[in-house]
Amino acid sequence: MTAISKKFHENNIHNKDYNFSELIAANPALKTFVFENDYGNTTVDFSDPKAVKEINRSLLMAYYNVKLWEFPDENLCPPIPGRVDYIHHVNDLLVASGITANISVLDIGTGATCIYPLLGNAAYGWTFVGVDIDLDSLDAAQDIIDDNELDTSIKLRQQFDENNILTGVIEKEDAFTVAVCNPPFYKSAEEAQGANRRKTRNLGTNAVRNFAGNNNELWYVGGEKAFLHNYLYQSSLFKEQCTWFTSLVSKKENVESLQKSAKKLGVQEFKVIPMQQGNKVTRIVAWKY
Repeated sequence: MTAISKKFHENNIHNKDYNFSELIAANPALKTFVFENDYGNTTVDFSDPKAVKEINRSLLMAYYNVKLWEFPDENLCPPIPGRVDYIHHVNDLLVASGITANISVLDIGTGATCIYPLLGNAAYGWTFVGVDIDLDSLDAAQDIIDDNELDTSIKLRQQFDENNILTGVIEKEDAFTVAVCNPPFYKSAEEAQGANRRKTRNLGTNAVRNFAGNNNELWYVGGEKAFLHNYLYQSSLFKEQCTWFTSLVSKKENVESLQKSAKKLGVQEFKVIPMQQGNKVTRIVAWKY
């Protein structure tokens, strides 16, 4: 076993240490990457992209009924414990609003891994519509859906206009309970590459980015702030078709300006939900009209 953070949501099963016996039993391919470190702990090399991908695949197979999870190495490999934390916090939000059944979720930027639909469906039985601008990512996500026989629970749509987030993918007959989103962090490819170099130095290795990621996943013109404000504005156009809109926000300073703009757009409730994952502090913003 190896010790991991115990600061996730109380319902997050990853608050306990990784059980490598269980993980290897679910996915024997993980065994190649497991070793005992200098402190006598069983672990994997988290600076190795292949090891990171394999341990996250193992978590899905062991605990979330996922049989196959294949996607190109160039795409982000999501850390399962952190991603499912978002799902648990969103469930709390819905329960507090008196919503406990027939939950339909719009996943903005679902990506090649289809991770939020997989986790939300496994943990709570939610149905999803995942949208993305990148056709290759949608193709990979659809393969995952097909491989795991989730066609009735997860549908995909392509966003054809890079200037839009909700316009063009929400249809007249849609009625979503909640939208979830993990927005791009960076303003440009150069900024993303700089962050990768810093991450590599901090890991003390010469490894290429251990979380990979293509342009659409990592950066957006104007960065996270511009993306969030565009998302917020477009949410006002579809306030009758979605009850709650939510997003992760990595930069604390983006919350205040978003809240001010939300008030001007007629948002009735605006919540900031703190999330702490080890030493990383982040947050979810949620609003409804």
